[in-house]
Amino acid sequence: MHPKKWLLLTINLLGGAAVLGSYAHGIRTHPSATDVLWGGVPGSIRTFYTVGMFLAAAGYFAFIYFFLFRLRPASARLGNRFGFGAFNILFAGILIPSALWMPLTFATAEASSQVLLWGVRLVLAAVGLASLGLLAALLNTRPRQPLWAYWLAVIGCAAFCLQTAVLDMIVWSAYFTV
Repeated sequence: MHPKKWLLLTINLLGGAAVLGSYAHGIRTHPSATDVLWGGVPGSIRTFYTVGMFLAAAGYFAFIYFFLFRLRPASARLGNRFGFGAFNILFAGILIPSALWMPLTFATAEASSQVLLWGVRLVLAAVGLASLGLLAALLNTRPRQPLWAYWLAVIGCAAFCLQTAVLDMIVWSAYFTV
């Protein structure tokens, strides 16, 4: 496997473990705090939100498949300027702040801190903006072979962006207060 793909795989394995670990720890230490995690999102849109989470997760698998198994790092180009390494930066920009979200959310709720509240919002903004950056990079990636895998990655990334850049960064942040 190409070294840049190994790095992408490592970022995803370590970052994914950090995200899932932070969720497991948060749920284990705060078992009755599901309302905190909903952040005040009204019940009327929680079903839409839940569907969005599953679509985002499926979308993640679709685009990581394209990057790891279909895109050749030696020939990958984002526009005419950047190579495959840019994807590694974007994935780190998604996964690192994602691992911080749940612990920071609980800390904010417990401390009723405006500073921490803005920290949560900044973490969600970082994830949402990195996700949008990944979609923009994907749309500017060449080559796009095989075409079916490329378009599946684009659709998956768009679903992921809907969750991270719209539902989390904008909607959830608007409802989450201290």
